[in-house]
Amino acid sequence: DLEFTVVEDADLPEKLASAIETKKENPCKFSYSNGDYLYIIQGYGAQKSGGYSISVTDLFLTENAIYIKTNLIGPGKDEPVTQNITYPYVVVKIEYMDKAIVFE
Repeated sequence: DLEFTVVEDADLPEKLASAIETKKENPCKFSYSNGDYLYIIQGYGAQKSGGYSISVTDLFLTENAIYIKTNLIGPGKDEPVTQNITYPYVVVKIEYMDKAIVFE
């Protein structure tokens, strides 16, 4: 298992924030590096309401790649949510490694 941090929007590098902004309307999986850290991004595209969250269920390193598995969690049945379209995504930050990333 790898140590990781889930990065809040306010702490994203500017170039990464702008890349997410252009890609978030559709499901997306990509990475970004600034040389010190590797950011792994998974977006779930447009959802019809608020109340969604994403959990990182697995993140580990093998000899050949970094594997990541996330899960989109919908709002609870009786949970009040905004009726606006939202674009849930997660950004995971780890120490930089020159490895392929496999999204499961």
